[in-house]
Amino acid sequence: MTQAMTQTLDDIKAREARHIVQTYRRQPVAFVRGKGARLFDVDGREYLDLVSGIGVASLGHGHPGLAAAVAEQAATLIHVSNLYYHPLQGQAAQRLAQLSGLERVFFSNSGAEAVEACLKFSRRYWYTQGVTSRTGFVALEGAFGGRTFGALSVTYDDHYRAPFQPLIGPVTFVPSGDVGALEAAVTDRTAAIIAEPIQGEGGIRPMSREFAQAITDVCARTGTLLIADEVQTGLGRTGHPFYFPVLGLKPDLVSVGKALGGGVAVGAALMSERVAQTIAFGDHGSTYGGNLLACRAAVYFLEQLMDNGLLEHVARVGAHFERQLGALTLKHPLIVERRGVALMQGLQLASDAAAVVDLARERGLLVNRTNEKVVRMLPPLTVEVADLDRAVEILDGVFASVEAAVHA
Repeated sequence: MTQAMTQTLDDIKAREARHIVQTYRRQPVAFVRGKGARLFDVDGREYLDLVSGIGVASLGHGHPGLAAAVAEQAATLIHVSNLYYHPLQGQAAQRLAQLSGLERVFFSNSGAEAVEACLKFSRRYWYTQGVTSRTGFVALEGAFGGRTFGALSVTYDDHYRAPFQPLIGPVTFVPSGDVGALEAAVTDRTAAIIAEPIQGEGGIRPMSREFAQAITDVCARTGTLLIADEVQTGLGRTGHPFYFPVLGLKPDLVSVGKALGGGVAVGAALMSERVAQTIAFGDHGSTYGGNLLACRAAVYFLEQLMDNGLLEHVARVGAHFERQLGALTLKHPLIVERRGVALMQGLQLASDAAAVVDLARERGLLVNRTNEKVVRMLPPLTVEVADLDRAVEILDGVFASVEAAVHA
């Protein structure tokens, strides 16, 4: 038994209170192991996990194949730096190119870093053309790009932005769906539009096909680049490799992360050959980005997604999940709307979702609150129908209890 498994929750909280910077508002639970779609806390209690590390544990917890691949790589070679070739970056990049249709890849350590790279490469594209005035970005209201400076600059919520102004700019935010605002915002000084096909932190809000067409038209007319932020939607979560083709979008760059490593930290900026040809040696870099351990995990995950039926599994169980949550929505007046695709689901509530998240956890189910009134669910892509049915059963009881308390 490891030392972590012998600590109590109070021990862990006390040590963190002394030494960890208070940037996270943690829930009162500490996990020490997992199996599939389940987590176990320091007291041995079991939880059904519909958060999956915010969409990161794509193959579930303790996946034997991923664990073996990572262990073998760790025992062989973890890191040599990007000063040298190694065999795994090219393999992972080839798979990503096959899935996305974008020829080139830059590896990073996270989705936020992938967004940063896309923003930099967009400016570099115009600089190479000799158009140094095209430095601005257009983003959508409700967007979340990350918390690093560039990614934060294209994140909408002022709660995240205000303490760190001035950020990178100029950035203009437009409402998703407002074609007139989009057309007015994109000028001859705009480097790129950045948009999530389905907003994650913004409350699981899919982009309409009509607005996607407007983005395509604006980019075609003005030459503006398009960045599709698929950190949360990409790599199978919607039952599709990426969601941008479903909407008819044709991005020049795509940011990915989260699911790619199955829990090992890795992200990537994908781009067209046209954009890649404008980038020079030294324009960007990462000490850890694309190391052997991360790429081995990415290659293994992509094999499961593309060759071993995982994508088809997500489409099948995701359709079932949509139906079950739809029925739940009709049953409970607290739920205003179900939104999302496949295994990326959100329940819009009439009131703050915190009580639902807390009560669900007390009953052994992990869900997440985002945009204050949305219950977000991002289960492992390997989740089974029986697990989803059990989750909906627990949620049914939770909503009944919350509604009863409101009317008591």
